[in-house]
Amino acid sequence: MRLAGLVLVAAACVLPACGAAPPLPAKPAAVPDGLDLSGDWQLRAASRDTNRRIGDAERKAAGPGESLIPGKGSTSSRRKDDIQVHVFLETGESLRISQTDYGLFISFDRAIVEEYRFGEQRMINVGPIQAERVSGWENNAYVIETRDKEGTMLIESYRLAGDDTMVRHVRITGESGAELDVEQVFDRR
Repeated sequence: MRLAGLVLVAAACVLPACGAAPPLPAKPAAVPDGLDLSGDWQLRAASRDTNRRIGDAERKAAGPGESLIPGKGSTSSRRKDDIQVHVFLETGESLRISQTDYGLFISFDRAIVEEYRFGEQRMINVGPIQAERVSGWENNAYVIETRDKEGTMLIESYRLAGDDTMVRHVRITGESGAELDVEQVFDRR
């Protein structure tokens, strides 16, 4: 009977490793000819509600009176494991994008700057929270995919829709389907 118990314990330890998700597929690093997202961009008035929807999704994920980062805000017995991808989502009404030969720098409301390297495939972290990230060019858009340890995906894309218009699409998907799906339209300032 002891041997059977040991076999079950060993199997329980090995099976989660077998169920680990495969790495996110890499995205192309090559910039499409003539495509440059650089500039100062202002969120259109008609898109301002999208920032509220993003904030609402973050608050819903954290729960009432909670922080998205463990150890901040009030404490409760609620598990934070299922909400981690939200800490990697930034938003703002004005964006400054600087595009180099190797990556993008995006400043959100002159407060937070995110750096993305073309073709990156790496682990990222905010405090104790880690996630896998890939980014690169697909169909004339810059696409960033971030997956937390629970498998929830944050997918962002930036594409030009004319010389003076940029569209940002933000989607968060989990086991229960899309938790957030918004499109933001920005005009060049």
